[in-house]
Amino acid sequence: MTKILANDGIAQSGIDLLESQGFEVVTTKVAQEQLVNFINKNNIRALLVRSATEARKSLIDACPDLELIGRGGVGMDNIDVDYAKSKGVHIINTPAASSESVAELVFAHLFGGVRFLYDSNRNMPLDGDSKFKQLKKSYAGGTELRGKTLGLIGFGRIGQATAKMALGLGMKVVFNDPLITESSLEVPFFDGQSVTFDLKNSQFEEVLTTSDFISVHVPAQKNYVLGKKEFDVMKPGTAVINASRGGVLDEVALVDALESEKIAFAGLDVFESEPSPEIKILMHPKISLTPHIGAATKEAQDRIGIELATQIIALLK
Repeated sequence: MTKILANDGIAQSGIDLLESQGFEVVTTKVAQEQLVNFINKNNIRALLVRSATEARKSLIDACPDLELIGRGGVGMDNIDVDYAKSKGVHIINTPAASSESVAELVFAHLFGGVRFLYDSNRNMPLDGDSKFKQLKKSYAGGTELRGKTLGLIGFGRIGQATAKMALGLGMKVVFNDPLITESSLEVPFFDGQSVTFDLKNSQFEEVLTTSDFISVHVPAQKNYVLGKKEFDVMKPGTAVINASRGGVLDEVALVDALESEKIAFAGLDVFESEPSPEIKILMHPKISLTPHIGAATKEAQDRIGIELATQIIALLK
């Protein structure tokens, strides 16, 4: 029986599908330094990870019987992909499974931001009973998302899922992506109807200068995508969301832009110094915060489990 180690967990839907095809799924959480030993001792043929476990060259070299490494999610920056492939190890991920979940989180941050929920949720428990009228006044200047422009930096699956939600809300969408010149997006509704929108790639500078809200959807980068130079050319009062990867946005420049009121608010799901974000970011009154939960919905984890299982069955059975 082929053994699979799902070291960062896998949804029951994925386990059921794999077991129905004769695979054994081990869900023990093995510490990184014990991983090589555990894989070899237990004759593990496939290793499944999310973002916590790393599969580097040293692990690949030390586990010659490992046939497959799977990432439950999109980014593969915790796996030495090219090296693994050069050793004949199958590499799989689930790029389509979590797009909607991440897009909905972007809008959770956007809705929370335009109505100051990130701040009122801090202050209502402290002063709601004694300063209700003052709080009402301080949070009364909210804005609507409808009719505003959402700029997307990166227009892969998650960027496109975010665009569809924006279009459904009645927002205008502009995007910049080095690989996509134009895109035809079908926005489906509950009753089978759908509307198709044709969008064209805009210059990076144009997205920065025309958007009311900017959301970043790029893979891990060597350099910042948004830093001081980019914040400086944005419209005063723009808001910025990052639910892609820590390190694509310069957090020091962001704090400066928030302090000078160039940026109205930010929503961050990922952080430069994850898993220990800077206190200055965590305590900032104009930042809406989540702990890297973009793909962490029951539905996305179910889809990820099924998608991984389907690929494993096709490759290893």
